[in-house]
Amino acid sequence: MLRLAGCLTVLVAGVLVAPLVRALAWLPAERLVRWWSRLLLASLGVRVRPIAAPGRQAGGSLLVSNHVSWLDVLLVAAVRPGRMLAKTEVGRWPVLGPLTSWGGTIFIDRDRLRALPGTVEEIAAALRRGERVVVFPEGSTWCGRGGGRFRPALFEAAVRADVPVQPLTLRYRTADGRPSTAPAFVGEDGLLASMWRVVSVRGLTAEVEFLPQLPPALFPGRRQLAAAAQRVVDRRRLPDGTPSDAPGCAACAHPVERPVRGPGASGPGPAGAGPVGTGTVGTAGAGVAGAGLAGAAAGVAAEAGR
Repeated sequence: MLRLAGCLTVLVAGVLVAPLVRALAWLPAERLVRWWSRLLLASLGVRVRPIAAPGRQAGGSLLVSNHVSWLDVLLVAAVRPGRMLAKTEVGRWPVLGPLTSWGGTIFIDRDRLRALPGTVEEIAAALRRGERVVVFPEGSTWCGRGGGRFRPALFEAAVRADVPVQPLTLRYRTADGRPSTAPAFVGEDGLLASMWRVVSVRGLTAEVEFLPQLPPALFPGRRQLAAAAQRVVDRRRLPDGTPSDAPGCAACAHPVERPVRGPGASGPGPAGAGPVGTGTVGTAGAGVAGAGLAGAAAGVAAEAGR
């Protein structure tokens, strides 16, 4: 219970500080985002372990990852902050709606497929400006062993901007190194039950593995680029024999498409599906900060209010 109280304190602090970070462009925004995200994860008892993380790189990039948990947004922000994608409903929420807008979150209306080309172009524009954009192209959370198809629409933004796709694989392990699906947020799982399961695992470690970048010029189009990204991510997922520690994980043995579970999921999809986002901000640094602080806060809150 103390861990949950500590998490709430850090979360509220991030919500209060995010507008200030957005307004003061001279603040070390990216460093603040990483620090805050790591602090929030630490309050939940989660240790972050980056693997093969490259040094600071100039230019834009599209970060794509498998999607396991509501923790995923925080994990990416703790290692490599970027502009997050979110469903339009998030922008209309009291308090968190304005925060995500200030943070440069990119919104997508998943009920209107005709709006998708405009969203893709907005992402491409952000990439051309040298910003990082983070998406979860499966469009839903999975248990960490199985996964969904990487939907190719958002990869078109990387093709148009001619920036590399940076695949990531997220994995969770116990203190002794065993794979764990405890943080998985799938099926009819509830946020409070999921959070309690996370804080109950002693020594939980979240691995963020950076895989070789994929230049769009090496592929005929977005579909081949998306398929290549999925192949490299899938090879580094948890092994099939990993025990099912979370409700709903058994479904991964016979995976089916599931509705997106909040603002962390991105990619075009059915109503209620998760987030995809782009937007415009004054500076890349401030945008990253807002997206990290406000976006991550919205990510957790979205799961609570789904």
